[in-house]
Amino acid sequence: MSRGRKIQTILRPLNKCATQTYLGTGLHTLGLLGWILQQTGRADVYVSTFSTSEAFLNGFLNLRKKQLIRHGVLLADLKASRKTVHLYRLMQSCFDSVYLGMNHSKIVLVQNDDHLVSVISSQNQTYGDRAECTMVTTDKEAYRDLYSGLREIVDKNSIQLNGLFNGLAAKNQRMREIIDDPIDGVLPFGY
Repeated sequence: MSRGRKIQTILRPLNKCATQTYLGTGLHTLGLLGWILQQTGRADVYVSTFSTSEAFLNGFLNLRKKQLIRHGVLLADLKASRKTVHLYRLMQSCFDSVYLGMNHSKIVLVQNDDHLVSVISSQNQTYGDRAECTMVTTDKEAYRDLYSGLREIVDKNSIQLNGLFNGLAAKNQRMREIIDDPIDGVLPFGY
């Protein structure tokens, strides 16, 4: 599939088909999320991924600016945290809560008063030309099962990033003010 192919040529509207699958190239999670939100309207969005990208986060932020996302939560993998730290400020702009845990799942859950939509994908929130497998379903039981599993990981096996790096930055700033540093801008090891 070429990148120019529209989602409507791959998937049917959510109200026409309760469960749909696709295996191929060119169907990216961000575009799929936008397509879903066009049908559901403003909703809460929960994203679980191993790794994310600046492109996905910028697109997610644009969906928030369009008032399509009411509340956003991201769970990313602890092993991918080096990249996560680099993207932390952008993540903070996109999501109300960001968590790191032992996670390799790739799901997107969309919820509002009228809709429960689950996306299960092999794709991280990155872009590439490899074939990926995606399932989209409006099945309520599937949504509840996935949400329950996500909640379990977030509650028992993850750390919340919100404010963590802000606290470290503030501590570093205080240390710079306290230390009379004869070498311009160099801090002692460990600060």
